[in-house]
Amino acid sequence: PADQCTTGPIQCCQSTQTAGSLLGTDPLGDLLSTLPSLDPTVLVGITCSPLNILGLGANSCSAQPVCCTNNTFNGVIAVGCTPVNLNL
Repeated sequence: PADQCTTGPIQCCQSTQTAGSLLGTDPLGDLLSTLPSLDPTVLVGITCSPLNILGLGANSCSAQPVCCTNNTFNGVIAVGCTPVNLNL
């Protein structure tokens, strides 16, 4: 459930892909290659922004809501994502 996201704020990402599918691409793959020991099967959110689930109105997510463990690149890429079901 959305209220059980313990790894950080729920993010709204324009797309999600596995790290392996992005490695070797430019420039997103270059950013990912800087992370040590990156599992190629981990889900990566691309172009993400925080989502306020309490006031869904203007902050609703028309793309993929996810909960991610690492947002090192300030929303450009969020690593370790899990899809979130916002049907509250």
